[in-house]
Amino acid sequence: MATALQASQPTPIARPAPGSRLGLALLLVAAAQMMVVLDTTIVNVALPSIQRGLGFSPTDLEWVVNAYALTFGGLLILGGRAGDLFGRRRALIAGLVVFSLGSLAGGLATTSAVLITARAVQGIGAALASPATLALIADTFPEGPERHRAIGVFSGVSVGGGAIGLLLGGIITTYVAWRWIFFVNVPVGLLLAYQAPRILKAARAQKGRLDLPGALSATGSATLLVYGLSRVATSGWTDGVTIAALAVSAGLLVVFVAIEGVTREPLLPL
Repeated sequence: MATALQASQPTPIARPAPGSRLGLALLLVAAAQMMVVLDTTIVNVALPSIQRGLGFSPTDLEWVVNAYALTFGGLLILGGRAGDLFGRRRALIAGLVVFSLGSLAGGLATTSAVLITARAVQGIGAALASPATLALIADTFPEGPERHRAIGVFSGVSVGGGAIGLLLGGIITTYVAWRWIFFVNVPVGLLLAYQAPRILKAARAQKGRLDLPGALSATGSATLLVYGLSRVATSGWTDGVTIAALAVSAGLLVVFVAIEGVTREPLLPL
């Protein structure tokens, strides 16, 4: 009787061992960080091909790199704050989806303006995803050797991603086409976003609010500063547009400092 009851009971579903789950979590976080860091350099080798394909002027071509770097760096603190308020896993998923959409738009771009806009969208996605990856390491891995190993892998990916981006960009541009340096991100990013809820645990969100005025003024100031300095090489320091860009950049920097001094939850406490 007992034997018959045991035979009739359903077989327990095998669950992944904790170590296996942590390994998958580390693989996902490292892949997300690699994709974000890699895109800071993967376009460098392809710039001549992009210039010929979309008719970029020599002065505008640098914005294929600058649009990504400025939005990524300028919104990085805001992205980390968003992860604290809405959940790191949600921020990572949102960042990966936005990054993938920006990559798709970049690969399909038919004009220089569309490509620069797509690179800015990639930067927004990277600013959401990158701080979330590091925070998720602290949320997922317990203190001790496992967390130390995860941080070591994360650091290695962050340092080596730029060099790998140059190598991969050269291979793709030489043997396929420059558009595939963007297209390759789409399936990878969407796959990581799909697997994140299944592998990473959700951390409790914090209460608070975003400092959007501070983030926008800081990013705007940095963008106009780089734009003004880039015009100096071709138009000189006396050019009206150059002077206006630098002046507005300085004004936005003053606005940013003023905002951070009076807001209740500043992006960058003075």
